[in-house]
Amino acid sequence: MEHTLLNDWFADDFFRVPVIAVLRGLTPAEAVRSASRAWDAGVQHVEVTIETPEAVPALAAVARAAAERGAAVGAGTIVRIEQLDAAASANASFTVSPGLDEGIIQESIRRGIPHLPGVATASEILRARAFGLAWLKAFPASVLGPDWVKAMKGPFPDVHFVATGGMKAATAGTYLSAGVSVVGLSSDFSSDAGAAAVRELLASTTRTTTGV
Repeated sequence: MEHTLLNDWFADDFFRVPVIAVLRGLTPAEAVRSASRAWDAGVQHVEVTIETPEAVPALAAVARAAAERGAAVGAGTIVRIEQLDAAASANASFTVSPGLDEGIIQESIRRGIPHLPGVATASEILRARAFGLAWLKAFPASVLGPDWVKAMKGPFPDVHFVATGGMKAATAGTYLSAGVSVVGLSSDFSSDAGAAAVRELLASTTRTTTGV
């Protein structure tokens, strides 16, 4: 899969909803419950981080549950090429990194796996663009802030940012207004009340987009 097709996958088949659930440090059962809250709230896709081998069963469990809903599940915190094998064995549809590793990008492109590298500087954005990637993870978004997004959208208007790291439903709208395409939320899906806040965020985003 060429990089242009990887970009198309993110744009056309994935990020049609401006929120992705990011699940970290959960048991398989907990991860499926949180993912189910996210799906029920209107979120389509979920990322399960696999910073350790012990986290892979949670990814696999969510991937099985997602298959019944036609949703895509990604493997997050990919920092070594070997983790791509674990992601594939767990049936992950895409991978996410906290930073930009050219080796991981090249191997992802070779394998045809949609990959979302993390960026925090203009130089890193330039390196990602050199590979033809247009969808990038702004991380840690809560530290970078919405003004960073506005500043980067100036020289890079064709880049789509996914803001993750310390994000909450209560503040996500600020980042979306600043030009972020998708916000990654985590702790909101640990409770029904949090999921309800995400549901309201998505409803308000729809109203804003449609002008209702």
